[in-house]
Amino acid sequence: MVLHPKAQVRVAGQDVTFCCKASGTPVPKKYYWYHNGTLLERKAQQPGSRLALRGLAPEQAGTYHCKASSEAGAIRSAPAQLTVLAQGQQSCGSEPEPSLVELPSECPQDATGSRYYNVGRCPPSPCADGPGDPSGCGEDTGHCCGVRRMELREIPCPGFLLPIKVVAECGCGPCAQPRVLVQGRVTAADTGEPLRFGHIFLGGRKVGFTGYKGSFTIEVPPDTQRLVARFVDRQQQFVDTIKVLPFDRRGGSVYQEVKMLRKKEPVDLDGSQSNAIPLGEANGQEPVGELVFPSGAFLRPSGEVFNGTVRASVTFLDPRDMATASAASSDLSFTNAEGEIVPLRTYGMFSVDFREGESGAALQTGPVQVRMDTRQVWMPEHLEKMKLWSLNPETGLWEEEGVLRPAGGNRRKREERTFLVGNLEIRERRLFNLDVPEDRRCFVKVRAYSNEKFNPYEQLEGVVISLINLEPQPGYPTNPRAWGRFDSVVTGPNGACLPAFCDSQRPDAYSAYVTATLGGEELEAVASSPKLNPSAIGVSQPYLGKLGYRRSDHDDPDLKKTAFQINVAKPDPNNVDETNGPIYSYRSLEECEQAPVSANHLRFYRVEVDKYEYNVVPFKESDLTSWTGDYLSWWPNPQEFRACFIKVQIEGPQEYMVRSRNVGGSHPRTRGQLYGLRDARSVRDMQLQSTSGACVEFKCSGMLFDQSLVDRTLVSIVPQGSCRRTAVNGLLREYLSRHPPLADNNHTGAFTMLAPADPLGHNYGIYTVTDQNPRLAKEIAIGRCFDGTSDGFSREMKADAGTAVTFACQERPPGRESFFQRLLTAPAEA
Repeated sequence: MVLHPKAQVRVAGQDVTFCCKASGTPVPKKYYWYHNGTLLERKAQQPGSRLALRGLAPEQAGTYHCKASSEAGAIRSAPAQLTVLAQGQQSCGSEPEPSLVELPSECPQDATGSRYYNVGRCPPSPCADGPGDPSGCGEDTGHCCGVRRMELREIPCPGFLLPIKVVAECGCGPCAQPRVLVQGRVTAADTGEPLRFGHIFLGGRKVGFTGYKGSFTIEVPPDTQRLVARFVDRQQQFVDTIKVLPFDRRGGSVYQEVKMLRKKEPVDLDGSQSNAIPLGEANGQEPVGELVFPSGAFLRPSGEVFNGTVRASVTFLDPRDMATASAASSDLSFTNAEGEIVPLRTYGMFSVDFREGESGAALQTGPVQVRMDTRQVWMPEHLEKMKLWSLNPETGLWEEEGVLRPAGGNRRKREERTFLVGNLEIRERRLFNLDVPEDRRCFVKVRAYSNEKFNPYEQLEGVVISLINLEPQPGYPTNPRAWGRFDSVVTGPNGACLPAFCDSQRPDAYSAYVTATLGGEELEAVASSPKLNPSAIGVSQPYLGKLGYRRSDHDDPDLKKTAFQINVAKPDPNNVDETNGPIYSYRSLEECEQAPVSANHLRFYRVEVDKYEYNVVPFKESDLTSWTGDYLSWWPNPQEFRACFIKVQIEGPQEYMVRSRNVGGSHPRTRGQLYGLRDARSVRDMQLQSTSGACVEFKCSGMLFDQSLVDRTLVSIVPQGSCRRTAVNGLLREYLSRHPPLADNNHTGAFTMLAPADPLGHNYGIYTVTDQNPRLAKEIAIGRCFDGTSDGFSREMKADAGTAVTFACQERPPGRESFFQRLLTAPAEA
């Protein structure tokens, strides 16, 4: 499906057109349209792939999807929502929705001491349009609800007034069109060696190369539903890897680590003889099966039989080895007869490469036998359904090659084994799979939070949640013997729903291993030992006990805390304790996606040093559509986000909070006005005694949102303790003196500068990263700052490397205020 129908909003009585388009061989010419899952009568459809609805009535609202078919099969589009408004009904109310931001700790707002202030938001929902593009298939972006007017308020804090801009009115305007990117790194699954300058393909089109360190950036084409990327090693040391990469449709970039499987060393075969190659030798276990080549099986592309020496490399990805899951290709899905994309459960996949011994020319094969040992099929019902599949590298979908049947007649060698046997011809496709369609499916609800408080309004969006389906050993549910499939989903404003295999009869028939990453950083799961805490995990008893929740360090506290494992126990609809999540039946996806935050769900959270961010113009970094064009916006350009950090070394007996205060420095519209505040706690350097370091964000200098004049941000760095400045980086001091004006820097308890307009590096103690995703830009910059280099990455603080300014701090005598406290209580005197 290359064009999917788009969501539309109309007023009753208006017309609407939906459009879809499929490609294939042969070209699909039959299209069928469905409303809320029901096939529409042919008279309601136009010939071809368009659906035109005239004079809309309210009952025509709902979801629409199309199905295209030919003799080769069928494919279904993603559903599109049609909203039909009554006459006079507003699709975008002028009254903003509530949206809370956290104020600085010194600014409580009411008698209860709450630090949260309602700044309002406009939901980025589509607005009612006229037909616009008569075909319904154009690039018209339409109109969306957004901010029409903001107003400035001042909040009284001890010693100063804190400015804040709140949404006063919403209205319809052109929809924002942020760029959608996937970024990441491609490395070897066994050694971590990067794929240097490898080819990247989308479909059959080459779109770029990986970098020297294996890094890549892919811009997601418009209307993409499945992003299928193929990574090819030019040196042919690794198997071609095809990945279905998750992305955030609302814009920005998602970070992915891609693992490639190293090719097995080739063996020499005599093409004139029959040969057998085993499939799978995990940890000394018996092979899963074998490939049997009769004499004369190898062919040149012309069809000529090749009887010489064949260099044969068969690389088997063995699901009995838990470490191989990340290197598997595609997302183990196929298209059924109804055109629906549904999952497979793998028993192993293999990649083949056959070449002539002397010339190295590629070879194909005639009929080859695939034999699978039935003892390796642990679920007896799967023996009847085992099939052989090949991977379509353009769609990332597996396509059926044949069925594996019990072997008849005399057994070959190893008389004690029985085999499932199938036949295969190896032509253009080189990646194959031993799989079973599995219809016992559920969804698992997972949310990610910015901290351990699990506040509903502090959920993280853009987090990649990954789930690997495991098959436990009988009687040992925490000791899996194989993985079956894997899926990744990006969290939105209401978390993520991940598909998983499940079973209603045996709760531990399938288990799931779940992880979460944000910009390459692993998030932490909620602890399961020494005692389960249902309110922290997010699932109430007794269902939690049935799920058998265990964090990865449950038995060994030295292990990482970044994953959890559960039994995917299908909910019993007759048991009220199991009807509120976190497991939902496969037909209840909408219920899972729309579940309130109070419903049962599983959780991850960020573990980080204390930090705090305040923007005068509120902006939700996980939702780029919340950006507002304003002179006081922290990020002046919604298409490109530049993150700046300064590294501060603290010599003192403890860790200290360090604040950056950022005001307009040189622009006539913002001079002296606050952009925002940033607080970050210093992190102990484990190699240095009584020394810590802080990576503190500041607002980069540069053009403001009107792109007419540069503002040199006036940045003040103030440790929140009894501290005095003892050193400033010599290169930074020299740069600032050569780029006047110089900021007044006469108090030893702080450091003030007009921020550099140039992207300086670690030699200056300044770390600058530009990216289409603000969170990713900040993550990369923080990693470099911790490491003290311009291209490294570390989560361990190296306080004496690449610092900009140093403070010496000491314990304050009782009753004496620090300079930071004096700034709050008596700013003029301070």
